Amino acid sequence: MRDEILLNMDNPRQLEKLYRGNRPTFRTAFNDLYPQLRNNPLAEGWNERLNFGQEDLFWGTPRERVFVVAASLLAAFLAKLPELLSLNKEFFYTRNVGFIVFPILIAYFGWKNQIPKKTVAWLSVFILVAVGFINSLPQGKPGDTLILSCIHLPLWLWSLLGFTFGGGNLKARVNWLGFLRYNGELAVMTALLLIAGGLTTGLTIGLFELIGWHIQDFYFNNVVVCGLAAVPIVGTFLIQVQPTLVSKVSPVIANLFSPVALVVLVVYLVATLFSGKDPYHDREFLLLFNALLVGVMALIFFSLAENTSPAGKNSAQILILFLLSLVTLLVNGIALSAVLFRITEWGLTPNRAAVLGANVLMLSHLIYMSMRLLSALTRKSDLALVGRSMAFFLPVYSLWSGVVAFLFPLFFGFR
Repeated sequence: MRDEILLNMDNPRQLEKLYRGNRPTFRTAFNDLYPQLRNNPLAEGWNERLNFGQEDLFWGTPRERVFVVAASLLAAFLAKLPELLSLNKEFFYTRNVGFIVFPILIAYFGWKNQIPKKTVAWLSVFILVAVGFINSLPQGKPGDTLILSCIHLPLWLWSLLGFTFGGGNLKARVNWLGFLRYNGELAVMTALLLIAGGLTTGLTIGLFELIGWHIQDFYFNNVVVCGLAAVPIVGTFLIQVQPTLVSKVSPVIANLFSPVALVVLVVYLVATLFSGKDPYHDREFLLLFNALLVGVMALIFFSLAENTSPAGKNSAQILILFLLSLVTLLVNGIALSAVLFRITEWGLTPNRAAVLGANVLMLSHLIYMSMRLLSALTRKSDLALVGRSMAFFLPVYSLWSGVVAFLFPLFFGFR
């Protein structure tokens, strides 16, 4: 939408079409762009029109509401399949949890973006092949490759969602930065919905307890399970039709938690030196170290996605993100050296190969991103280039998650 507005700033008729086609998104995109369009008389007029008074809340078109209700019911049905078909719950959820929500969200954005039927066909084939593959893996004692496939398959589905979110066109540039921003906003909206759902759950169970009805088991097995499956879908719908609900909250959260994460990470590294913990010989501590690394990387992505707009250029925030990326580089270097040490000492296993590949990717990404942040900090380049550096690596992560999910079981003999 931002690109369309900039492209048509001298075309009032097309701007009106864009506005009527998607009013909330147009308003949010225009307000983000307005600081750089102040000298344009048409932009001044649109600014007064959009911000003169409070507009009524827009809850999407009737078709969108029907789609979301149907999609939520479908997600709830998929979440209840083990009970309806007497399936093993552990078998079903560990292998198929990603298929409860991601294909539905892919269908939603495919419908919203009107992606070509050919693209819909091969996306459907990919998802069906993935369903068949993960459920055909040996059922005996869970091996490392099975666990790795179950972990990386949702990540691969997440990348398909990003492709569909960005327009589903291989020839065009996929809006990966916008997809990261959407994920951050969805996380905020999901947290709000879960808080509201938790309060409702407590109130409902408490009221029924007062009249002697013990509904905990029924409520959690039905209402809570179905509600959790529907939350990402409802959250996505709310973000799309009411983008201003969280668009101002997400940057605040990103700017607040970045310095906190920097301080905590530095203190944690110093404390590690005195704790006697050794990632080179302690496998559990190494796994925790890598989980910390992934979490900090996600925070950096979220912060950058929320601060690459013209209004988000803040030197202090860029400095904090640059320092955070440097400290994360140190964490990544320790984790990578520990993985290489364990491979040298005890040989290559599926887990070590997966962690090694992920650490190499993250190290390369962090170096590239840190260089871009340094350039933005010294005013040698625009902050938008940092966003592009993030987007450049996301398809590579998608490729790696696909390799681990689909090829590792074959490479390592399903062990």
